Amino acid sequence: MDVSSNTILITGGASGIGLALAERFLNAGSQVIICGRREDKLKEAQTKHPGLRIRACDVAKAAERVALLEWAKREFPALNVLVNNAGIQRRIELSSIVGAQPMSNDAWVQTQEEIAINFEAPIHLATLFVPHLLQQQRPAIMNVTSGLAFAPLVAAPVYSATKAALRSFTLSLRHQLAKTPIQMVEIIPPAVNPDLGGPGLHDFGVPLDEFADAVFERFKKGDLEIAYGYAEMASRASREELNAAFERMNGNK
Repeated sequence: MDVSSNTILITGGASGIGLALAERFLNAGSQVIICGRREDKLKEAQTKHPGLRIRACDVAKAAERVALLEWAKREFPALNVLVNNAGIQRRIELSSIVGAQPMSNDAWVQTQEEIAINFEAPIHLATLFVPHLLQQQRPAIMNVTSGLAFAPLVAAPVYSATKAALRSFTLSLRHQLAKTPIQMVEIIPPAVNPDLGGPGLHDFGVPLDEFADAVFERFKKGDLEIAYGYAEMASRASREELNAAFERMNGNK
């Protein structure tokens, strides 16, 4: 993949993996647009990297996804790369609701939001952007999944499930787009140390810059499936190896 001279839209691009990739694409000579729910965080990123373009957008909402497409086509007609990176990770103790009261409405709304951002939004955005991307040079869609797509973290059951579902969708979409110029790239991170899920939860993870540098080198090589660290092992593991990894992560309960 030519990492320069692209016009790239990254969801969830104000922090973490999204911002790390945005920085590298920007430094390589591409035009980069980041979107996210918090305008203050977007402006903070833009202050650090004045070349970034920003757009406040809540990808949990279908109407805002449609509006994002229309804005992007109008403001950046040469946009040729969509990076579905936005994600949230919530810790849920499912065993606490066994034999107890049903999940509260507020708790379910939060769960729906997690599903919408992590899984519904990438599907919708991909289908919205494909017609536009087909008219561009060197088009690509990049979906950020997770090593937890292969063996779930039981403390984050919805997050793990959405990433497994997004991986499945990515494989299907790659097959359906095989005869088109659109490249379908899957980025599969291990635990990385931004604040996904809350500050301090991933201090043990791979340093963000280390991960982003490795991913960027794989972009240059044209790889369509880019995993790193634990995720690299998980993506190639046998059923027995994944069972062992599951036990190491979660313990016997």
